[in-house]
Amino acid sequence: MQEKELMTLAVNAADDKKAEDIVVLNMNGISSVADYFIICHGNSDKQVQAIAREIKDQANQNQIDVKRLEGFEEASWVLVDLGDVVVHVFHRDQRGYYNLEKLWGDAPTLDVYGEILS
Repeated sequence: MQEKELMTLAVNAADDKKAEDIVVLNMNGISSVADYFIICHGNSDKQVQAIAREIKDQANQNQIDVKRLEGFEEASWVLVDLGDVVVHVFHRDQRGYYNLEKLWGDAPTLDVYGEILS
């Protein structure tokens, strides 16, 4: 599966569990960690876990190796490492504190709601 297809799969999985304010950062040429960062949030611990679990389940169903899943039990910031795509699922209360969008402000964003979820 190509990186863009993997990113789309993760975005759709997050959207299926009603993740809010989904942002995709194109990290090509900016970070050697991944090609895409996906940032989103849920409004409760249970929703954060449901979003992360759905991303993991969709990856497994498509034979994609989940390299790491961190922070699941605490549910304030769950990191789902899919290799070329890294998903950050925050609890609403934590997202503004870490503000990854500002930290990686030089990365172009993709129009999730116009291009990916259309």
